[in-house]
Amino acid sequence: MPAVVVAPTYQEAENIGPFLAAVRRAVPDVDVLVVDDDSPDGTGELAEKAAAELGRISVLHRSAKEGLGAAYRAGFARVLEEGYDVVVQMDVDFSHDPSAIATMLEGIAGGADCVIGSRYVPGGSTPNWPAHRRLLSRYGNLYTAKVLRLGVGDATSGFRAYRASTLRTIDVGSTRSNGYAFMSELADRMVRAGLRIDEVPITFVDRTAGTSKMSARIITESMVRVTVAALRSPRRR
Repeated sequence: MPAVVVAPTYQEAENIGPFLAAVRRAVPDVDVLVVDDDSPDGTGELAEKAAAELGRISVLHRSAKEGLGAAYRAGFARVLEEGYDVVVQMDVDFSHDPSAIATMLEGIAGGADCVIGSRYVPGGSTPNWPAHRRLLSRYGNLYTAKVLRLGVGDATSGFRAYRASTLRTIDVGSTRSNGYAFMSELADRMVRAGLRIDEVPITFVDRTAGTSKMSARIITESMVRVTVAALRSPRRR
């Protein structure tokens, strides 16, 4: 099944080259689409340079920074048009280990509609996180799963593999969330559609280069959207 990694970037000049090289080593037969939101540090140009050296990499240059969800919608639209069977989403800051991609693709080949790289199933971990961050992330996922009745341990994980048919079934282009609310919105749509979601354990490590994009605004958006979605959900009634 032809597969592609969709990786959104903004201000990732320190990470993009090593990341693309690591993906190429881990899964030589998988293509990569970098979706760059006009990074002023030259991330998009560095991605183009790596693409010329490594092959099977393309870069979608966007004109402005509009948020994670918007970048993924643009990237997913591109790869669905190009006819890939499997789409992997992940960050480029090495919090998601490229060596785990193969395991996730095996899950898709085994019949899953989506495979989530999960911090919160047996074997998953978040080493070296401070207690307050671990508590916030864990609580956020427990709250999301409970109010939306997802049955998913890590609904906000940004490391996932989807069948292309899954993204079409849930009409990913009609989503509106940005930030990590985008992940929970997709999880909610997949559950409502009766799709099979598997989780595999991952070790999520903090970035060592670049700047985190997490903010209070992103967290607030996620919690508000989850609550609104729960109130509207027929599963709640």
